[in-house]
Amino acid sequence: MRATGINHVSISAPDLEASVRFYTEVFGMERVPAPAFGGQPVAWLKVGDQQLHLFQNEGAPRFHHFGLDVDDFEAAYQRVRQLEISDDTTFVAGIRELPGGEAQMYLRDPAGNLVEVDWPDASTLDRSVVSDIERLVDLVPQGAEGRAARLYTGGREGISEPALGQG
Repeated sequence: MRATGINHVSISAPDLEASVRFYTEVFGMERVPAPAFGGQPVAWLKVGDQQLHLFQNEGAPRFHHFGLDVDDFEAAYQRVRQLEISDDTTFVAGIRELPGGEAQMYLRDPAGNLVEVDWPDASTLDRSVVSDIERLVDLVPQGAEGRAARLYTGGREGISEPALGQG
């Protein structure tokens, strides 16, 4: 037996409704019905074919995170900057181009959960918009394994060519 994909990610949200608003307004997720679990309030949000589950609970581990693909990295970047929600301290600061050419940035949601926003091809980004992107290999030495790392191991399924061009 082996896993075939991520069905959902579940994270804590001390203020459940604030977190629901954040994910629906910033990332366009859709709230879907969720069952009751004996007193602990939950909300389920649709993210493509997967779901993000929020449960009302205190606290969030510092490094635990999940990665989100977006259909427009530049728009996400501008929104994160506008809302001043980027996390430039947990890992390395700013926007990174990974050894495989992918782009990533980190932010915190209202509950303090760390969210990674991913893009499959940093070379498609308009550098006049995403002007502070730096190559990870220029900041942190990479061995052979690090240079071979790929965030998108199955190619670019689910990312259409027009979406790549919109960046």
